[in-house]
Amino acid sequence: MDVVSLIDALGEPAVFALAGVVAGIIFGISAEQSRFCLRAAAVEVARATLGSRMAVWLLTFSTALLWTQAMHTMGIIDLGSSRWLASPGTLSGAIVGGVVFGIGMILARGCPGRLLVLGATGNLRAILSGLVFAVVAQMSLEGALSPIREFISGGWITKGPNPNILWELNMPSGSGIVIGIAFAALALVIAYRNRVSWVMLLFGCGVGFSVAVGWFLTYTLAQTSFDPVPVGSLTFSGPSADTLRYLLSTDSPLEFDVGLIPGVAVGAFVSALMAGRLIWQGWDGARSMQRYLAGAALMGFGAMTAGGCTIGAGVTGGSTFALTAWLALVSMWLAGMAADRLIDYAPHTVPVT
Repeated sequence: MDVVSLIDALGEPAVFALAGVVAGIIFGISAEQSRFCLRAAAVEVARATLGSRMAVWLLTFSTALLWTQAMHTMGIIDLGSSRWLASPGTLSGAIVGGVVFGIGMILARGCPGRLLVLGATGNLRAILSGLVFAVVAQMSLEGALSPIREFISGGWITKGPNPNILWELNMPSGSGIVIGIAFAALALVIAYRNRVSWVMLLFGCGVGFSVAVGWFLTYTLAQTSFDPVPVGSLTFSGPSADTLRYLLSTDSPLEFDVGLIPGVAVGAFVSALMAGRLIWQGWDGARSMQRYLAGAALMGFGAMTAGGCTIGAGVTGGSTFALTAWLALVSMWLAGMAADRLIDYAPHTVPVT
């Protein structure tokens, strides 16, 4: 059955949500198996102990770059029509939002994607933190915090569409693929030195592949839909808020983002179930609870201000080489590393979790 027939049978909203479920399941399984987490990778870099988490993150990033840039080069998708490159970008929002988000992910001990995966395996800390993240993200988009977000985002905006770094540097076609290969090679070197299992590396690639799947599905649907469809891929800031709004109101429409969150949860749950990793986990005390929820709130505001989370801006946006996405990613890395050194770091005593 082709896309048009599927839309005729189920309707556009259901097909869009189903596409989100498919991409989400791939991400959920892969992220649970590989323990993908930018926060953990940033902590390894901050403590000068490059290990498995850095190898997995680099492999995820390189896989997303390779697939996304290859599809664009071959004309399968057009990244110029994506939300990252089709409209102006906010440089101030990317920097400030990235810094706020980076601090938040250290406090919450995980980015939104990681919290969603952990929540699906029985981690009550992650579930409550994820809800706080979603609420604050919605407040930052349309609620009480939106004036602050708009003030920050409006401070420094690109003239015209968000610049593509490769295009601005007049780099030849296929340069993005070469850069992706370079990141993959670095990931494999780190993995070899740390004896990272091929299974973890394979599923690390799966996380990046899920981003490419998201690009392919949303672009394909955009070409067949009568109504405008945003061309994008995985992110957890907007979808978390959209899913929460959909659950609270039947007036909210079905779309890719609404299918993504339950898809990730189902994928992570099934993966953990098959591996015997389902276990209820709670809080260690009031101080721990304060830390997690404060971090979740900072991530909610930071992600909306930066234009995305570690997946949305860092991997999805980064795979397009959009300037603001890379600025946000670098800001998240630097702020996360600095926050870890200031808040958590104690030589030889604090493990990377």
